[in-house]
Parts: sequence; structure tokens; C-alpha cells
Amino acid sequence: MRFRSVLSALVLVLGVLFAPGVGLVSSSGEAQAVTKLTHSQATSMFSSSGITWSSSGGCSDRNNPTCTSFEQLNLSSAQGAQTLKSASGCALNITGGTETGHASGTYSHWNGYKLDFGKNSCISGYVTGHFAYIGVRGDGAPMYQSGSGNVYADEGNHWDVLYYNCGGC
Repeated sequence: MRFRSVLSALVLVLGVLFAPGVGLVSSSGEAQAVTKLTHSQATSMFSSSGITWSSSGGCSDRNNPTCTSFEQLNLSSAQGAQTLKSASGCALNITGGTETGHASGTYSHWNGYKLDFGKNSCISGYVTGHFAYIGVRGDGAPMYQSGSGNVYADEGNHWDVLYYNCGGC
């Protein structure tokens, strides 16, 4: 009987690990489900919030670095962008998503945790006026942290935003 219970638990865990649209992340040692979006789902969310996006290549192919893709974007990252738009009231244009060509790592663009936003005086003023300055990243980018823990790095011509969560959505 014990074998059957262990086997049932193993099947459940494997089902969660390999379920479409779900991943597991462990930043603090605890497993956390991550919902992944399709490009179409993300663009629908952004459109409904008045968020625009652009790409230097005029495309959305995840495997092309000149495109801006939202394929496999974390739901919490998309919601974080919506929260930023709503809270700031600023025009928000996404210039980088989950496409290849960004730095790698667990909390990367490719893994759905980051979005790049074009800079404008409204959004820059909001970030620097409402979030805590936390120092300079290894590449020299000044960083600001929101109350919810998301990190905004000023990369010169755009904001590189790391979404650990939806920002209070």
C-alpha cells in the first residue's frame, strides 16, 4: 500500500513538472508554479492596458534577436507591466521580451522574467521617484527596486525590468 501512495505522489509531481504552461522556480528553496503565456495572450493583455511594443526587426520570432517576442513570458511579468502602466499613468512601450540575444540565467528575458521598456521622461521620473535606489549592477546600470521587489535597471536607452512578481496586481 505504501508503494502505491509513493507512486501516486510521484505521478502528481511529474504531472506538475511537465504540464504545459507551468514551470517550477525555486529562489528561496520553495517550489512556485510559473504560468507561461503565448505571444498572442501577452499582446492581448498589453493592448487591453494601452501598452505598446515595437521591434527593430518588425517581427515577433522568439529565435530572432531583432524581434520582440512574448512567447513563454511569465504571466506575472505581463501583469507587472500592466501594474506599472496603471500606477504610473505613463506611456509604456516594450522593446524587448523573451527573444534570444539577451543575457542568460534563471531570471532572464528568455525564461520570461524580464521586459525592456523604452525610456521617456514620465516613466524614468516614476521609477526614480517611487522606487528605492539599490546600487549599480555589474555592468554599471543604476538599479531601483519597487516595494514588491521587482528590479528596474537603467541601461541608458531603455529600462531592463526583472519581474519576480506582478507588482501588486
